[in-house]
Amino acid sequence: MRTLFEQLHDFLPADAVLLSEEAVRPYECDGLFVYRERPAAVVIPETLEQVQQVLKFCYTHKIPVVARGAGTGLSGGALPHKAGVLLSLAKFKRILNIDPVARTARVETGVRNASISQAVAAHGLYYAPDPSSQIACTIGGNVAENAGGVHCLKYGLTVHNILEIKVLTIEGELITIGSQAFDSAGYDLLALFTGSEGLLGVVMEVTVRLLPKPAAVQVVLAAFDSVINAGSAVAEIIAVGIIPAGLEMMDNAAIRAAEAFVKVGYPVDAAAILLCELDGSPEEVEIQIQQVRAIVEKHQASEVRLADNERQRLQFWAGRKAAFPAVGRISPDYYCMDGTIPRKHLPMVLQRIHELSEQYGLAVANVFHAGDGNLHPLILFDASKGQLHQAEELGGKILELCVAVGGTVTGEHGVGVEKLNQMCVQFNSQELLQFHAVKAAFDPANLLNPEKAIPTLHRCAEFGAMHVHHGELAFPELDRF
Repeated sequence: MRTLFEQLHDFLPADAVLLSEEAVRPYECDGLFVYRERPAAVVIPETLEQVQQVLKFCYTHKIPVVARGAGTGLSGGALPHKAGVLLSLAKFKRILNIDPVARTARVETGVRNASISQAVAAHGLYYAPDPSSQIACTIGGNVAENAGGVHCLKYGLTVHNILEIKVLTIEGELITIGSQAFDSAGYDLLALFTGSEGLLGVVMEVTVRLLPKPAAVQVVLAAFDSVINAGSAVAEIIAVGIIPAGLEMMDNAAIRAAEAFVKVGYPVDAAAILLCELDGSPEEVEIQIQQVRAIVEKHQASEVRLADNERQRLQFWAGRKAAFPAVGRISPDYYCMDGTIPRKHLPMVLQRIHELSEQYGLAVANVFHAGDGNLHPLILFDASKGQLHQAEELGGKILELCVAVGGTVTGEHGVGVEKLNQMCVQFNSQELLQFHAVKAAFDPANLLNPEKAIPTLHRCAEFGAMHVHHGELAFPELDRF
C-alpha cells in the first residue's frame, strides 16, 4: 500500500502528500475527538486539476476518499479511513466573485464562513448562516452538513442560502448543480447534495445568497427561574406569529460556564435564559420587543433586559457562541449532542433529559436553538474514569427521545459515525434502501466517505437485536447490504 500511495507524488508536489505517521496524525479526527483513525495518506492539493487527479487515482485503485475542510465537524463526518486518502481542501480559500447587485458571492470550498460576511460588509450585505464555529468552519463543510446557526430560525439553513455548487464526482468529473437563478429545471439535486456529508461528491465551489443588513436589530435577554417556563415562552413567541432572527436558550450550567469564560453579564442564578433577537424596520422591531416582553413576563420571567447598544448585543451573543468551549473548562470531557424536536414538546423533552441525566449520573448542560427546536445537550463526563460508554449511551437515549416525539436525530451536525445506530431508529429498512440507492447512483464503488451517515441494514439488525425501540425492528433485505 505504501508503494501505491507513493504514486501520488507523480502528480502532486512533494509537500502536498503526507505519508508518515507523524505527518498524518493531526488529521486523525474532527471535532468528535473520541473517534480517531489515522489515514493511510493525506493529500493537500491546491488546484482543481490536482483534486481531479487524486479522485481519478483513487477511483482506479478503489481507494476510499474522505474530504475534509477545517475539521470542526462534531459527528465524525471527517473521520479518516485507515486504508484511504484524506483529501484536505484547506488551500481552496479564494473568494472568486462578489455581485452586490445580484446579492451573491462565489467562493471556493475552503473559504471560512465568517470571511464571506467580512468580505461583503462594505456593500451592506452579509451571509446569514452562522454556526458557532463560523470563525473556523468552511463553506464546503457547511454544505456537507447543511449547517445552521443562531440565525437559521428566520433565515434558514445552508440549503436555503446557496444557489449553485460545483462538485467533483469520484471519477473526477466536474458538474454544476443548481444555477445562478433562484430555481433550476429538473430534480432538486442542490438540496440532495446539501447535507449529504461527502457521500455523493466533493464540493469545490459554492455560490451563496447574500442579504442586506437590517435597518434595526435588538436583543431581548429574559431570565427564568424554571426551564419549563422558558420553554413555554419559546412556544408562545412562535405561536403568536413572531419570527425572531434568533431565539436561543441556555440552562443554568451553560449560563455559569459561559459567564465564567466570557464575562458578558449573564444572570448566573437563573435556571434558564432566552436570547431573542429581532430585526427589521425600527418600527417593526419596537412593536415586537413589546410583544416579546409581554410574553416572557406572562411566563414568569424573573428579569428582562434589552441590549443598550450594539456592543452589548454582540456581548450577549458572544456568551452563547462561546458556550461549547466554556463548558470544556468545567469538565474533563463533554459530548455535544444534536437533535431536533417539534417546539411544542420542548418543556417535556427538557424534563426528560434532566431525568436521564440523573439516571446516568452525568451532568448535562443545555444550549440550543430553541426557536427551531434544535437541541445541543452537552453531556459532561470523564473519559479517564471510564465514563465514555456511559456518555454515549445517554446521548443515544436523548436522540431516541427526539425521534419518539416526532423529531429527528440531527439538526445541523450531521450523522457521520456518531448517530448511525439512531438512524436505525428513525428510518425503516425500505427508507434506508432508498438512501443506499441514491448513494450508489453517484458512487457505485462506495469510495466517498464510506461507512458514514447511512447505516447498513446488517448494522441496524444487530442494533435492533440489542435495542428494540417502538416495536420489533425487522430487516428482511439484509442480503443486499
